[in-house]
Formats: sequence, C-alpha cells, structure tokens
Amino acid sequence: MDVELTEPTVVRATATDLPALCRDLADRAKAASQVLATVRTAEKNRWLLAAATALEARAAEVLDANARDVAAAPGYGLNAAAVDRLTLTLSRIKSAADGLRQVAALPDPVGEIREGGVRPNGLEVRKVGVPLGVVFFIYESRPNVTVDAAALCVKSGNAVILRGGKEAIHSNTALHRLLADELAATGLPAEAVQLVPTTDREAVGHLLKLGDLIDLAIPRGGESLIRRVAREATMPVLKHYDGNCHVYVDSAADLGMAERIVVNAKCQRPGVCNAAESLLVHAAVADAFLPRIGAALRARGVEIRGCDETRRRLPDATPATEADYRAEYLDLILSVKVVPDLDAAIQHINGFGSKHTDAIVTADLAAARRFVQQVDSAAVMVNASTRFNDGFELGLGAEIGISTDKFHARGPCGLRELTTYKYVVTGDGHVRG
Repeated sequence: MDVELTEPTVVRATATDLPALCRDLADRAKAASQVLATVRTAEKNRWLLAAATALEARAAEVLDANARDVAAAPGYGLNAAAVDRLTLTLSRIKSAADGLRQVAALPDPVGEIREGGVRPNGLEVRKVGVPLGVVFFIYESRPNVTVDAAALCVKSGNAVILRGGKEAIHSNTALHRLLADELAATGLPAEAVQLVPTTDREAVGHLLKLGDLIDLAIPRGGESLIRRVAREATMPVLKHYDGNCHVYVDSAADLGMAERIVVNAKCQRPGVCNAAESLLVHAAVADAFLPRIGAALRARGVEIRGCDETRRRLPDATPATEADYRAEYLDLILSVKVVPDLDAAIQHINGFGSKHTDAIVTADLAAARRFVQQVDSAAVMVNASTRFNDGFELGLGAEIGISTDKFHARGPCGLRELTTYKYVVTGDGHVRG
C-alpha cells in the first residue's frame, strides 16, 4: 500500500488495509533510518536551521490549523489545562523554533567515542555512540511536541513515526508538512519524519506489533495511554506513568524562597507532568509557613487538601485522603501534609511519589545532601521549582519525554538518550589464543 506522507491527509483505513498502512510506515522509516545513520552532523544541522526558519515564516499556516483544533476541543471533552496544552501562539511557535536552533547547536552523539583504549595485546577498543533506529512516538494534546520530537530524532540519527492525538490532528499535519518539506529541500529522506495519517486508535496497536522494524516506543500522555503501550509493545518502551511531584519545605527553609517555589511549581502551568501536586511542610515551620502559603495559593485559585495538622492552620482546607497523596491532579489542586522531620518527608515521597521530580527548600546543606541521596526520583531539586525538570531548561535543547525508568534512560530524554552504543574493536591480525 503506497501512502504519500510528505503531504499528509487524514485517511479512513479499513480493518483490512490498516495493518498494511502501518507496516508501510514502518518499512519507510526503517529505510530512512539506515540513511540517517550515515548523514553528517552538518547536514542534520542544516535541516534543523531551515526548519526553524520555515516554522516562523509559516506561523500563520500553523496557527490557522491550530485554531481548528482548539475550536473542536470542547467536543473531545478537554478541560482548561488540556486546551492550554493544545493551543499554539506566536510565542510558543517562536519557542519551538528556538528549540530547533538549540538542538542544532548541541554536540552530535552519533559517532561520539564514549570510552576507549588499547589493550595490553595492542587491540584497540572503542565504545561509539550510534542511533537507536526507528522511534514510534505516541503523544496527546501538545502539537509543539511534534517539532521537539522530530528535531531530537533526526539529530540523533533516528527516523520517527509520529502519532499525535486526534484533538491536534490539524496542527500536527501542518507542522509535519513543513518539517517534511524542509527535509526534502535539504536532501534528507522525507520519511525520516512521518505522521500516522489516520486518527484510528487501532493504528497504534498495529504499529506496536512491529518490533522487527521499530526499535523504541515512547508514549507521552495520560496514564491509560502509557499503560496500554507498555502492555502491547513488542519493542522497548521509554515512559513515565504520572507526575506526582513534591515540594518539601524544611525547618531550615527561607520561607520567602519557599513561597516563590511552591507557587511557581503548582501554578505556573498546573497541567504538566512536572507541576507540584504535593506539599510537605516541616512541623517546626508549619505555624509560620502554612497561613502564608495558604493565602498565596488561594489567591491563585488553588484548592488545598490537607492533613489534620494542615487543617488546624488552614481551616478551609478539604480533608486529604490517601488517594490525594497519590494523585496527579494536573489542575489547581494541591495535597498538603505536615511532617515531623526530614526522614518522614523522604519516606512519604518514596511511598506516595511517582519517581518523577521532587524538591527540597532548605538552607541546611546536610539536609539537602540527605534528600538528594535518599529520594528515589528521576530529578531532585534543591531550592528550585519542580518545573525545571524539562529538557529545554536543563540544556538538552528539547526533550522527547521524561523517563522514570532506570533503564535505558532516566529524566528528560534528549539527544544522547536517543542513542545507544556499539563496541568497535580494531586489531592488526589479532587472534585469540
């Protein structure tokens, strides 16, 4: 089945031809990945810079497509946070273009010698960075992620198959069109970046069966999507299930700093995975801090669900349940608990958290060190907002997702996390005795 993907359209595939369509996408991606593995860094960077320029030049085209998606959002039952993730603006397009340029400026991990040396017998051994191959990226709501994923995959020598949510189909189609146009214009295979041209959910299942062609699946969205992908995939999956992120205010915290961090972590963008969902407060500062942070959060429309000690200081707080301490609200809701000491805070985070992002606010270096050592999360912040667990903010240029797994990558996944390595061994007629 031949499907032209440089000018994507939404197709209605039958149950008979959908598997063929998916295998054709994967076949093309595999072929493109073999070409990309040999492409020089300068050629990949040329595409990234051309795509950045095209994105800004064609912003009106992208915004028109996005307006169609935003107008249809109520029909999909999207809440305010989801509509915010879906919405593109000139500023967000400019940020996406800047991300492309940042990725172009980053070192290329392909061909990087990560370790090496000469054995006593003269055999030269090198560990060399290589692409993974083909990445299947499934995501929801956020069309700017289309650009980030394409940039990171191509720069790291991988072909990518993009499967965005149906709520963003017009936006993703417009973005894919301009990315593919620039691939062709710069001499790279257009099939290096493909968009699944159907909103049929069954396409995901068919693609997840193609472990012979696809090397990695990355789901980025709600927990139900991620669990489905982890359950059905026949290839490795890079993932995190949810983002129950904590801020712990220690007895040695600067309370002004703590207020700024908590407000930012909860309120700056409550609908994202690195927003704070739980606040822990040391009992020694609860009398001073809770009324202060309660007023600041209420002023921003945040609902507080607290323990008995929290509600003694904040009588209008809703009683918290164990489910609240495990929840990823993605909304202006925050669970709050007063803890007797640092050990209790660490125990609570490791017991209720999702191993995503957790922060401590303290002036006590020893407390900060213990928190960093004992909290088992992909990112641990000291005197900084949880919102900084982001590829752009941490200098990766962009990210394709955040992993809470311990293999093969953890935390924000950028260029290096989209590669693996091979051993290259060079001898001079060496044979093993």
